[in-house]
Amino acid sequence: MAEQQAPFLDGPIPGQSLTAELGNRPWQQPPQYDTVEEALEYYIPRLVDPQIAPQLLDVIEMGVPLTTIANAMQIGGVMQGYHTIDVGILVMPVIIEMMAYIAEQAGIDYNTGTEDNRLGDTGYSETTIAKVKRKIDSQIEELGMDMTTVARTTPESAEEEVMEAQTPEATQEEPTGLMARRA
Repeated sequence: MAEQQAPFLDGPIPGQSLTAELGNRPWQQPPQYDTVEEALEYYIPRLVDPQIAPQLLDVIEMGVPLTTIANAMQIGGVMQGYHTIDVGILVMPVIIEMMAYIAEQAGIDYNTGTEDNRLGDTGYSETTIAKVKRKIDSQIEELGMDMTTVARTTPESAEEEVMEAQTPEATQEEPTGLMARRA
């Protein structure tokens, strides 16, 4: 019976990149496109390609920021040896604008990723607000209440309920265990 390796052991051995001949990797070769104009002549036809454009629009519609998509495209271009990282960074704004134009033409709302929309009007991030809402919902569920009951509860009635729960008439369990004191 052959042993199966864990998935994280399938990667390259540390230092393996140093064993390849110098110049055998695409990014170690001179780039195919030396200027921003040449790189744009490579990217623009691909953005409007009938096979790629619908997939791009699907990704934009899912809410992925245009800056993220453009950065992935230019990093891929650098890794393939199409252009240098410098040209890739200079091409990014044009790619972002091109994707925004394509999304506008398709009637799709898009997130450029350049706005600082991480914090809402409250000053808290949307993820923090979502966590708090989930916690509140779970606490309401534990109490056996539904949202209509909570919505009808006024602060005064909630305070009365808390006071009733704290009255000595409520049965309190006596402490047990090794460190419990007897009355």
